[in-house]
Amino acid sequence: MARNREFDEQKALTEAMHVFWEKGYEATSLSDLTSRMGIQKPSLYAAFGDKLSLFESALRNYNQLHAKFVRLKLNKMTSVKTAFRLLFLEGAFPEGPHERNGCFCINTMVELAPHDAKFEILTREHQQYLAAIFEETLERGVTSGEIDGSVHCRAIAHSLVAAFIGITVLRKSNPNREWIENCIHSALSLLPTPPRTSFSPLEERS
Repeated sequence: MARNREFDEQKALTEAMHVFWEKGYEATSLSDLTSRMGIQKPSLYAAFGDKLSLFESALRNYNQLHAKFVRLKLNKMTSVKTAFRLLFLEGAFPEGPHERNGCFCINTMVELAPHDAKFEILTREHQQYLAAIFEETLERGVTSGEIDGSVHCRAIAHSLVAAFIGITVLRKSNPNREWIENCIHSALSLLPTPPRTSFSPLEERS
């Protein structure tokens, strides 16, 4: 009979995620991981496999949490434009201590995706999932009448994901707020307001 785990696997995985998030894959040692996770190496191997397998599990965990966070942020505001603006601002000027390490998925895209097909796919899938969330939000704006119905929601969603990634990367260099505001303003200019319809007195009498 297999023994029950003597530790909380989800809690240990979350701690591993934070270590990888702070230091990256290559700079993280097994000692860093076991110390933060509060377990010994045999337990780590038994529960998660080797270091690369643990990193993959940590990244998948992060991607799920991040997508949930983005969806909640965008659904929180009635105004779609305001929701995107606040999401982008938080991407550039995060409040949480871990958020200042940048986006874990984007960091992985830079560090591992060029050299490992598995992480190329995982990071690309997350971008696509964010694009789907953005597209849903844009369609909500069209339905509410905030955004002109002639826009191509999918194409704009892709552009906004690219802008979001860029702004998130900039956080590592402590960007100037005015610069970020200008970037966000330009990105949101892709979301036009529906034109107003007006009727002249002559048209009404004809």
